[in-house]
Amino acid sequence: MTSIAAAMSALGSAPKPSQREQLGEAAKQFEAIFVRQMLAAARKTDFGSDMFGDQAMDTFRQMQDEHFADVAAQTGALGLATMIEAQLARFLAPESAETDADAPGNPSDGAS
Repeated sequence: MTSIAAAMSALGSAPKPSQREQLGEAAKQFEAIFVRQMLAAARKTDFGSDMFGDQAMDTFRQMQDEHFADVAAQTGALGLATMIEAQLARFLAPESAETDADAPGNPSDGAS
């Protein structure tokens, strides 16, 4: 039980992601949902009788499409998440000047 408590305390002390990071993750999730819906609509098309038209194959194809959508969104293969993030980032509050000044390699830190 102590390892669970240690893991929970480590989770609580993890740094909170910035709004931009949260926006990027939400954009990737949206892209995955969009691709899933697109693939599901494409699968509904009927090109005649299917030799393997049982429920097991339908379940397999659904799982395959969901995995493909997740991979495509995480790798940025379609680029939808990047465009969504760029458009919505305009509405985020600007980052504070303190965090910019503390960034390593910042030319304004006097280490020219």
